Amino acid sequence: MPDLFSPFTLKGVTLRNRIVMSPMTMYSSHDGEMDDYHVSYLGARASGGFGLIFPEQIAITPDGRTTTECAGIWSDDQIDGHRRVTDIIKRFGAVPAIQLGHTGRKGSEVAPHKSYPGFPGNSQLPADHPNGWQCIAPSAIPYGGDHSWPVHELTVDEIKALHRKYADAARRALDAGYQWLEMHFAHGYLGAEFFSPIANHRTDQYGGSLENRARFHLEALDAVREVWPDEYPLTMRLGADDLNPAGTQFDDSLVAIGWMKEHGLDLADISLGFNTDEMIDPPMGREAFMVEKTNRVRTQLQIPVGTSWNLGIPETADQVIRDELVDLVFLGRPALSNPHWPVWAARELGHPTPFELVPDDWRWWLENFRGYDASIGLPPAAEPSARLRSA
Repeated sequence: MPDLFSPFTLKGVTLRNRIVMSPMTMYSSHDGEMDDYHVSYLGARASGGFGLIFPEQIAITPDGRTTTECAGIWSDDQIDGHRRVTDIIKRFGAVPAIQLGHTGRKGSEVAPHKSYPGFPGNSQLPADHPNGWQCIAPSAIPYGGDHSWPVHELTVDEIKALHRKYADAARRALDAGYQWLEMHFAHGYLGAEFFSPIANHRTDQYGGSLENRARFHLEALDAVREVWPDEYPLTMRLGADDLNPAGTQFDDSLVAIGWMKEHGLDLADISLGFNTDEMIDPPMGREAFMVEKTNRVRTQLQIPVGTSWNLGIPETADQVIRDELVDLVFLGRPALSNPHWPVWAARELGHPTPFELVPDDWRWWLENFRGYDASIGLPPAAEPSARLRSA
């Protein structure tokens, strides 16, 4: 029976545990580049015991960013910064992963903690603003609300060019040392827009039927698969449900993920579509709310799965792995609040050697601490739970 700290092997890559640092936008890049900030921030999580580590969503083009402060890999000049990140992650025993994406009609934003005159945080800037640009989408339909500036409807030639951009970005990611590649087709970004009838009103081969709306995904997978080595996992974060009767439906996503598996998808990272704010009974405040649907993907399609959303309680994260509901647990905010979350979780769950997750020199000091134990900086090691003792 696996648990949260069991190794996980996918293709030619083995993770030391099932704990993933989920991509989280940091708004700390200049010209899309990774720098000392990212080395420090991501290295801390690698030394803290995470098995797989993603930076934020990495844009395949400049207009694929959320803000001008977001990271990218559209230029060979950006490879060295990414290589510094992958080097530090590997040094501390984790596997470096990259999430490639394009924000589509949700781009050209103001960072949430900043503002410009007339434009508060998280609002969208018009194309003629110095920090804004013309957003693109499958159809000329703005998201709405404070994201209502006109968007450009992509031509078929432009779609084909974007697929080449995905492949170019994947080649750079490989050169930079990444060993796991995920495509971000959720959260209302470009891939999710193509999949959702709310955002996609096209009448050509990329719109209308489920097969047509999934075509963007399948062709992007094909383009990346041509350059991404078969021994390294190729995964996708999919907006599997818009929680709106007019949008993406989960049963349709099940069918489409089956097609994606045939096109080389190795793992499905299941999330929400977020193509509209008009969601029915939004579940964001509920613990582990994506696990049930994620398990349906795993069970019905026989493909490895992962998910995020409110899995930061160690007992919960461990239980969904032990019950074989999901294969990987993705943690975003918990990874930000506690870079040593895996060590803390191991102690909470009564793991016999929690400090094996940190570098060996640190481990020696922590396991051979001679002094007042409560002052070590972590709660006292928990007694193993009855469930762990009986396993």
